[in-house]
Amino acid sequence: SYFFFYIIKFLDREKFLKYQRILERLEKENKELRKLVLQKDDKGIHQRKLKKSLIDMYSEVLDILSDYDASYNTQDHLPRVVVVGDQSAGKTSVLEMIAQARIFPRGSGEMMTRSPVKVTLSEGPHHVALFKDSSREFDLTKEEDLAALRNEIEIRMRKSVKEGCTVSAETISLNVKGPGLQRMVLVDLPGVISTVTSGMAPDTKDTIFSISKAYMQNPNAIILCIQDGSVDAERSIVTDLVSQMDPHGKRTIFVLTKVDLAEKNVASPNRIQQIIEGKLFPMKALGYFAVVTGKGNSSESIESIKDYEEEFFQNSKLLKTCMLKAHQVTTRNLSLAVSDCFWKMVRESVEQQADAFKATRFNLETEWKNNYPRLRELDRNELFEKAKNEILDEVISLSQVTPKHWEEILQKTLWERVSTHVIENIYLPAAQTTNSGTFNTTVDIKLKQWTDKQLPNKAVEVAWGTLQEEFSHFMTEKKGKEHDDIFDKLKQAVKEESIKRHKWNERAEDSLRVIQHNALEDRSISDKQQWDAAIHFMEDTLQSRLKDTESVIEDMVGPDWKKRWLYWVGRTKEQNIRNETKNELEKMIKCNEDHAAYLANDEVTTVRKNLEAKGVAVDPCLIKDTWHQVYRRHFLRTALSHCNLCRRGFYYYQRHFVDSELECNDVVLFWRIQRMLAITANTLRQQLTNTEVRRLEKNVKEVLEDFAEDSDKKVKLLTGKRVQLAEDLKKVREIQEKLEAFIEALHQEK
Repeated sequence: SYFFFYIIKFLDREKFLKYQRILERLEKENKELRKLVLQKDDKGIHQRKLKKSLIDMYSEVLDILSDYDASYNTQDHLPRVVVVGDQSAGKTSVLEMIAQARIFPRGSGEMMTRSPVKVTLSEGPHHVALFKDSSREFDLTKEEDLAALRNEIEIRMRKSVKEGCTVSAETISLNVKGPGLQRMVLVDLPGVISTVTSGMAPDTKDTIFSISKAYMQNPNAIILCIQDGSVDAERSIVTDLVSQMDPHGKRTIFVLTKVDLAEKNVASPNRIQQIIEGKLFPMKALGYFAVVTGKGNSSESIESIKDYEEEFFQNSKLLKTCMLKAHQVTTRNLSLAVSDCFWKMVRESVEQQADAFKATRFNLETEWKNNYPRLRELDRNELFEKAKNEILDEVISLSQVTPKHWEEILQKTLWERVSTHVIENIYLPAAQTTNSGTFNTTVDIKLKQWTDKQLPNKAVEVAWGTLQEEFSHFMTEKKGKEHDDIFDKLKQAVKEESIKRHKWNERAEDSLRVIQHNALEDRSISDKQQWDAAIHFMEDTLQSRLKDTESVIEDMVGPDWKKRWLYWVGRTKEQNIRNETKNELEKMIKCNEDHAAYLANDEVTTVRKNLEAKGVAVDPCLIKDTWHQVYRRHFLRTALSHCNLCRRGFYYYQRHFVDSELECNDVVLFWRIQRMLAITANTLRQQLTNTEVRRLEKNVKEVLEDFAEDSDKKVKLLTGKRVQLAEDLKKVREIQEKLEAFIEALHQEK
């Protein structure tokens, strides 16, 4: 009876293999016929064209979902085939056999899959591949295109991996079309590892586990579990991981690779049978398959691998002794089984997923109406375009600033920056001399040194600072009720980056130096109006300095009797000493109003002894420090009174002060300074309006273009609940519309 049983099984196996060879021949012929039909069918919608567009529509939905942040309890539960396995178990080879092309980079023992790769398989007349974000088609029948595709995938993987990491969760989307390809979506994941080796980031193992779990926890994902048949089953890590995610095996398909090596090296063939029957691992599965994906040579073609696989199983003892069933072997049978399982899962889950997104859309629209009833639902890109237009309008406003405004603000700001130097280093040292010749000589020397070294640079700094301030004013100005603070962070970033990129014309300093030097050389005041303007300018400057000096003295000596009585405050011990010292020094000035700027040592001794006679002990340094402020106040008051005398001095100026005791050289100095400021402001204004504003406008446009292409930058700069809500609304609407279109096409196919 046993003898007849084995004869019957042998005859059944031979009969099955015979029919399988006939089926393969017919499928090959059918594949060629389909290819011809697809090439000729340019009119109408052919059934195969409908199927092709169906999987493309589904792939588009998955691409959108991969970027969707499930913040509203609507998870992505749409099916896809998730390919998992231990590193070097042959995942990529299995996927390439299903895609019928050597499309993935490979390396000996090296981790090659560094990020998830979503591969959408669809039928088409030509065997080509293209990325989601590129229009270039790679002809998979040409070796140079295959090499270019593998290189592009490797480049994209490395770009997706952040610095300090080994793998990335960022998905690379690839479409593969060709005659006879089974329609489905597969995701190739990085291989699971047991040990982190040198050169890998410390968290690589945990990151791979996290990525794998994220894909497998989808209740509708089909898990294609790849196990290396040439190594001991106990060394596998992935089977335990799959068992955790799908304990009942309702959506797992197990694939044993390298069966040729397993049959050759395994002492007990029954062990392979146990694996394929699901008795060796605790993991359960829908189906078990055994495949051969070549001899390990990366240069093998898909056709040669298929021939080798077919030849191996025809002669395999595993089939001859009925340890393996014929429908459980070859990647072709695996591909058919996975495709059937995939579409079954799609049909069962897609409408439920569409209903979930429909409900989410309703909730989001209700939330928007409650929170922002009068605002349009602008997503991040639309908001960026609106902000871009506002920024460009503000830059145009900058070019419309009047010349008068530029000159006034430039002249005022420049004088604020240089006035201290003019008073302290030029005017005071010269004014404290005793004759006009020395005054003019000292002034001319110091003015030349100033224009040669400091003034042009200060002027350019003032012009650049003024341009920045005006630009900032237009960028940050609140526009009443129309102002939208959602753009504030973006405008600030554009402003800072534009200013950072702007480089002032370096040659401006050289030309400015010549202009300023010529302006300061001129001493000829042409009319009384200019003379009066110079006196007014001098008075304002001296009064401002006098006010500052009196404030310093007040801080030194403390409040006067009136403030002490009104506010009930007193002087400190040091302020009392300062006050006594000040009073003593003022007596000295009253006795000699033409006193020099510095105290002689014997005068310091006299003041100290006078104070000691009053019971006030004082340090000589304190006397000199107090003298500096007291004399400064006296000098400024004297200069102001002299300035008042010079109001009527224009007649004497025209006669070069001949036969006159009045000397008004200081008025001429302030006129020279004032005129230099006006000419400098005019020159800088011309450079601003003719050159720098336009260059800044160009920089702003370049910054906006760069920001427009940087999605991370837009996410960082356009934030808030309103933005996120509009983004989610757009995504959910797009997902729902595409899902509904897909469901309609799916029903038509039925």
